[in-house]
Amino acid sequence: METFNNIINAVSSVVWSMPLVVLCLIAGLVFSIWLGFPQIRHFKDMVGLIVHQEKGSKSGITPFQAFATTVGSRVGMGSVAGVATGIYFGGPGALVWMWILGLLGAATALVETTLAQAYKRRVNDEYIGGPALYIERGFKNKWISSKYAKVFAVATILGPGILMPGLHSNSLASTFERSFGLPMIFGGILLCVFLGIVTFGGVKRIGKFAEKAAPAMCLVYMLMAIGIIVIYYQNIPSTIALVFKSAFGADAVFGGIVGSAIAWGVKRGVYSTEAGPGSGAIVASAAETSHPVKQGLVQALSVYIVSFIVCTSTAIILLLSMSYNVAGPDGGMLVEYLPGSQYGVGWTQDILEATYGGLIGGKLFAVIISLFIFTSLIGYSYQAESNVNYLFHGKKIAVQVFRAIFILSTFSGVIVNADAIWTMGDTGAGIMTWLNIVAVLLLSRQAVSMVKDYQRQKCEGLDPVFHPSDFGIDDPDHIWDKYAEK
Repeated sequence: METFNNIINAVSSVVWSMPLVVLCLIAGLVFSIWLGFPQIRHFKDMVGLIVHQEKGSKSGITPFQAFATTVGSRVGMGSVAGVATGIYFGGPGALVWMWILGLLGAATALVETTLAQAYKRRVNDEYIGGPALYIERGFKNKWISSKYAKVFAVATILGPGILMPGLHSNSLASTFERSFGLPMIFGGILLCVFLGIVTFGGVKRIGKFAEKAAPAMCLVYMLMAIGIIVIYYQNIPSTIALVFKSAFGADAVFGGIVGSAIAWGVKRGVYSTEAGPGSGAIVASAAETSHPVKQGLVQALSVYIVSFIVCTSTAIILLLSMSYNVAGPDGGMLVEYLPGSQYGVGWTQDILEATYGGLIGGKLFAVIISLFIFTSLIGYSYQAESNVNYLFHGKKIAVQVFRAIFILSTFSGVIVNADAIWTMGDTGAGIMTWLNIVAVLLLSRQAVSMVKDYQRQKCEGLDPVFHPSDFGIDDPDHIWDKYAEK
């Protein structure tokens, strides 16, 4: 096992080297400047598109269902345990870089989702899309694009489909063991049974579940964080100062790990928001909408929800209550408020239980975590399954085999070392991010043209409608014809 851990740690360190961190920030900054910060200028549109959403269809889910599914997949361990991990390795300042990545990543999410919608196809009477489709159909060199697309599809099946699910099942099983005394093995079995019921029902069932679960769990979690603010209000000024000072190397204790603050803030930000890997765009491509940019704006809003509400809620709970540790570059501890405590979801669980008691802080939190994790997993399932459909041309037997493998991969999380699971998940997300961001940057001119087309139609007082031929895109499945006829 030690040899295995060393191998995956070595691979992860290469994948998540500083160049990838810089690339994520630069890509978001380029898209933000190029489009005039649409994630800010079009915030009203983001909300409006959720409130006045378009209906789903036989082939597609509603924009809100796609939004809820991606929020659900993003509001998982990346937003709870991931934030704790970022603070442990990068200090309180990692939160600022999560925010920066969230702001810039919203522009990245807009661009990648726009491309995913524009190039989506209909397979087995369901929409599929995402990086694999826009890589294959968008690049001029078809030999290269075909190979590149297949590599991304395999990476997605390996990442969300195999490497990443175990992280979530491990956290859920350990949380239920602490709150209810349920052995981890049984927690894993229960999770897999319910997961199978939903995932084997296809994208429609996934969307219907997510639209009900995601808003409720985010609201309850945010209310818990507000309670922490009220209780520890006297710590607010000092905590805010500490967060910003440590983010930019101005704090005496954390000044030596400012590089780690940036790296871990961006790393955890990418993992929790899914802005960059293209995984959110895969789900978003299943939405029924009249113009790709509409769903792009909806997905940008989902990045905000995760970054500025859920991740911040976790940080508030930990930082205000001083329930965290920070590791130093030499292996020692810079700060150790929780001696001997393993970073992760347990930090949040402990302080909530101490604050609200065993029923609300312990058991209710365990239920919330289970919903976080469940929605994350069904999102992962769809992301990987969409690429199975792509690789195997919609063969149903391939989809069924994958679903079984996904369930087994999820269960493996309760029997594999937790540190190894985190590293495997990070590696999967990192490989997807490298492949997707390069592709998005190469196709960015086309995406920018679509955004400007949306803006032009809005200025003319129209409900924007997409005409793929205007952008040199064919529509073999006639997905957009019904909107053009209106």
